[in-house]
Amino acid sequence: MGALRSASVCISSELSLDARMHELTLSVIFWQAGEMNFKELERLLRAYRSGEMETEEAAQLIGNLHYEDIGYARVDHARETRQGFPEVVFGAGKTREQVVGIVERLIEKSPNVLVTRTDEGTFGEVRNVATDAEWHEAARLIRIQRDRTERGVGIITVVTAGTSDIAVAEEAALTAEAMGNRTERIWDAGVSGIHRILAERHLLRAARVIIVAAGMEGALPSVVGGLVSVPVVAIPTSIGYGASFGGVAALLGMLNSCASNVTVVNIDNGFGAGFVASLINRKWETESKEEGRRQ
Repeated sequence: MGALRSASVCISSELSLDARMHELTLSVIFWQAGEMNFKELERLLRAYRSGEMETEEAAQLIGNLHYEDIGYARVDHARETRQGFPEVVFGAGKTREQVVGIVERLIEKSPNVLVTRTDEGTFGEVRNVATDAEWHEAARLIRIQRDRTERGVGIITVVTAGTSDIAVAEEAALTAEAMGNRTERIWDAGVSGIHRILAERHLLRAARVIIVAAGMEGALPSVVGGLVSVPVVAIPTSIGYGASFGGVAALLGMLNSCASNVTVVNIDNGFGAGFVASLINRKWETESKEEGRRQ
């Protein structure tokens, strides 16, 4: 932090910032140290120094590096720096106008954006601000993917117990791909026909991380976990009859797995499974070196 303070003082001195600009720059740097895009901050300061923007505009843009308050949402532009991927828009409960407004702000600073749990009508509105947006019907997901850099160490394989689990599993797979991973899909390989998953052992053993979506009694993640030596991220789905209690039976079964490499996300949380699997699979070396250079 001492080095950061010295650097900020040098920057503010070199640019001859007025009192307001100086105070704002220091407050943003120290309050959110390590939680913003420093390259963007440097770009803004250079633009201010060269006279390309006035103090008021520069102050507003620097403030927005943390979050941007648009009234109905505070768009978190620092999410990628903190957590490894930009803020994801949960579409359920939001109006189409709200989703579009948030997406429009996000794509100004982030090449890849996801909108989960949404509908095709909202996708049509999003296309007005991002013509390269993709609609994925099975997952009810909108994806904007302009950066296709591979960031994974290996392959993330996504498995479903039944065809009815594909919607949740596809959300996980699309999330993992948006975060820079190669994926494989194995559909409808549940324990009622155990030979089906055993026939895919070559794909399972080639994976770096495996995601397994299952409803009913939720047994498949334990079976997969017993076949491999990599992390298995289990997703209980709400598929099943009365006593499945909307996925609670599968959730409890997965939480009680005797396969030690199985971990569990919430019911139907395909996005969460894809996200955590991506972080497990991520290449961290380059980012660690970059962080070292900053320090």
